[in-house]
Amino acid sequence: MAGTDENAVAAADDALYVLTAVLLTPAKFPSVLGDDYPEACAALGLPPLADGYGLVLGQDGDGARWTVVVDDVSLVAVAVASWDCGMEYDLSPDERTVVAALPGWPLAVAVAAPGVPAPHDPGPESADQPALCPPDTTVWGPAQRRLGADEIAMQWAQWREQIDDAEFPTASDGPDGGGSTEGGSRQGDVPPGDRSRTGAGSAAGGPDAEASSGGGTGDAAVPAGGTARADDGTTSGHGGVRRVLAEARSYVDTPPPLGRVRSSFAPGEARTLRADGPGWSLVARTDDIAFILLDEEPGEVLPVGRGPALPGLLEALDKMAVRPS
Repeated sequence: MAGTDENAVAAADDALYVLTAVLLTPAKFPSVLGDDYPEACAALGLPPLADGYGLVLGQDGDGARWTVVVDDVSLVAVAVASWDCGMEYDLSPDERTVVAALPGWPLAVAVAAPGVPAPHDPGPESADQPALCPPDTTVWGPAQRRLGADEIAMQWAQWREQIDDAEFPTASDGPDGGGSTEGGSRQGDVPPGDRSRTGAGSAAGGPDAEASSGGGTGDAAVPAGGTARADDGTTSGHGGVRRVLAEARSYVDTPPPLGRVRSSFAPGEARTLRADGPGWSLVARTDDIAFILLDEEPGEVLPVGRGPALPGLLEALDKMAVRPS
């Protein structure tokens, strides 16, 4: 396993100034790292253990960046929950729970430890592998697309209020199994590269954005002030939307890699669904509509009306989705 060099572990253990932490589990992982849990683990060189990991991001006494991987998921979950509530929590993992100490950070961190040199990658004498670095989100691609989906999930009400259901053009079921999209061709006015602060840093419940200790801000791919509008959609709907809905429906019959479909809390009796696949991300409420983002359409958000087909698909996805324990 990468990062198990004794010097690297010792360097991190002796004086690690913890800045933030995130969960890496099937139900909750930094989606910027991959479309599913195994892919996110692979980005760190870790095997996808069923119980997952906690990732502790900090600096050593020389200011070097380290990501300490621990198997005490509950400890990290408590720390993150405390930070979410604005409470202080001293996260000090027991050295017996340390799985690996990886040089660098896989996520952008907005803060630095006081009294130590500015954050920098460890020297080659301290690590036996290249330092981790955050995925490039300066151009539209899978990482920024997934960050955009995260942003919509976090700011659902703000995005939903822009949608007038009466504007959805009606689409009929197609032979490809895409079903009725009722407005799958509507596009969000989100130019690539336009990003906004969301206040959703890793320790404050947004692990895929710029991480901070207990309440920093996050750069997301979809600006909170973006707008959604109807285009000149035809009755056949948007081809990319039909493809995504067909692929999502195939997940019900053939389960995808763990974590590609996740279900989390939503107001009332609804659930927030998140599904990802090759080149696409879907965010939906089980009692409402869905939003789709595509790699092939930079910065655009495609709302999907409920129609007769979407409710059943969302219900089926929710039944097979991974849920936080």
